[in-house]
Amino acid sequence: METRIAIIGIMVEKPSSVEALNAFLHEYAPYIIGRMGIPYRAKNVSIISIALDAPQDVISALAGKIGNLDGISSKTLFANV
Repeated sequence: METRIAIIGIMVEKPSSVEALNAFLHEYAPYIIGRMGIPYRAKNVSIISIALDAPQDVISALAGKIGNLDGISSKTLFANV
């Protein structure tokens, strides 16, 4: 199956949703190339970027699940490769 490279940018504004977010990331771990998280304490926000190499439908499914979490915003960017 053909895969795509993508980055999901995540802003966490509600710490109570982090457990559910981490559960989704664990579920999709085989597709995750890397993860970077930055806690921005001055604004009470966490900024996370997830790099993926996965089929388009898998990336879309993960992005949709993350986007439905309360207090979490996300956007997905795909490479042209």
